[in-house]
Amino acid sequence: MSGPIAAAFHMADVRDKRITRRRAVAVGELLAGPVAYPLIVARRLPKGDALVMAEVAGLQGAKMASALMPLCHPLPLELVRVHCAPIPERHAIRVWCECASEARTGVEMEALAGVNAALLTLYDLSKPVEPALEITGIRLLFKEGGKRGVWQHPQGMSEEERALFQPHTARRLDGVPCAVITLSDRASRGEYADRSGPVLVEGLQTLGADVVVAQVLPDGIEPLAGRLRELAGGDIRLCVCTGGTGLGARDLTPEALQSLGTRRVEGLSQMVRGLSAQHTAFAWLSRAEVVQLDDMLIVALPGSPRAAAQCLEILSPVLGHALAMIGGGDHA
Repeated sequence: MSGPIAAAFHMADVRDKRITRRRAVAVGELLAGPVAYPLIVARRLPKGDALVMAEVAGLQGAKMASALMPLCHPLPLELVRVHCAPIPERHAIRVWCECASEARTGVEMEALAGVNAALLTLYDLSKPVEPALEITGIRLLFKEGGKRGVWQHPQGMSEEERALFQPHTARRLDGVPCAVITLSDRASRGEYADRSGPVLVEGLQTLGADVVVAQVLPDGIEPLAGRLRELAGGDIRLCVCTGGTGLGARDLTPEALQSLGTRRVEGLSQMVRGLSAQHTAFAWLSRAEVVQLDDMLIVALPGSPRAAAQCLEILSPVLGHALAMIGGGDHA
């Protein structure tokens, strides 16, 4: 054999993605018509109870998604739930399939496979009494987990669907005054452009935060400690620092935080390192810290733009709750 080896298809490489809780709900309808609909609802179809069998088929379909779609990752599903509801005004049966897992990739295909299997089973059991059936409206209702958090289909959800599935939207940082500080001797001297700071500014703004301070300081204890003292005396509630958390002689961000007599938030510091290690084993070399100074939460992240963005993503679901606790709103 000669020449380069090239595959026509490949599964997406998700090895560097972080394991998170994933959930997806898909929906679709069988338009049964005036003849089959009352028989389905009364559970009197010739082949048996179509609603019960559709639920069983939906469970099986979700679990077989990777066998049906060659590039779909096999996932250990931790929840599959199928709901069937009669819609009298349309002579329709509406079907939802909810799937959940802790994985590196989403479970939307499993939810869609479950809905399709349930609807096809309804079709199969109904066709002896009504061949003019129609399957319609199959779509992903919403998904949550991973980098995007909650995604919802543009067609939206009904109030009944919201009450049934309760999408888990993380508390945002709308209007929270924030600061971003980059620690770098070379960037402070203008030898290269700061890239980590703008990444964090963008990430915080995506969460709704009001970034009122964004600056670059040289490495060392006093430049950062002095600036944090100033910020703590103002309105800043969250300060995110990047750089100075490694093992180099000038990596002194943790020491700067200690010099202020800050209150360490060990759980969040461990969360950053532990979950970052799912991206890279070098995360265990980081001295990333989360501390409290008066009413301000300070997060010290690595200097790499990619690592800083990943760490902010890790913390984003809990930052709003942490700030609320500092302000007296929530209690552990």
